[in-house]
Amino acid sequence: MVALIIVLVVIAIVVLAFIAMYNGLINLRNRTDEAYSDIDTQLKRRHDLIPNLIETVKGYATHEREVLQNVTEARIGAESAQGPVAQAAAENALTGALGRLFAVAEAYPDLKANQNFLALQNELTDTEDKVQAARRFYNMQVRNLNTKVQSIPTNLIAGVANVTEREFFEIDDPAQREVPQVSF
Repeated sequence: MVALIIVLVVIAIVVLAFIAMYNGLINLRNRTDEAYSDIDTQLKRRHDLIPNLIETVKGYATHEREVLQNVTEARIGAESAQGPVAQAAAENALTGALGRLFAVAEAYPDLKANQNFLALQNELTDTEDKVQAARRFYNMQVRNLNTKVQSIPTNLIAGVANVTEREFFEIDDPAQREVPQVSF
């Protein structure tokens, strides 16, 4: 009788441990999905600001069509990118194009003083900060999830729970890691 109770207690502990690990993995997967959604939200805001910025610059920099076209094409590419790796690459291209756009704006003192341009530039800068924060949070969630998926014994439960490793949202191009030079 005592042996039966011990076996039942051990089985109950194993079942409870399985449930706790399973639920922990599901929780991490859902938080990772939420973090990725936060990146999408901030990128959507960024993509929505860009046409307004381009329209403001167009009035001043009519002969800078190539720069404006590059920003537009980079925005379209960023909006259509799927997955963290492709999205990171597309967003990095968009960041470079925006940098060139702001460099063009330096040549137009009236544009630099335009309130619409300044407001859009400030909103875009604020959004860039939010994108970076969302990327950091997402990458932290991916790290936590990947650690659980790779660690014993949760790696055994991850297969049952259909929880897999995720890709980090990172910069692949070393040139993108360099701090841009901006002068006013």
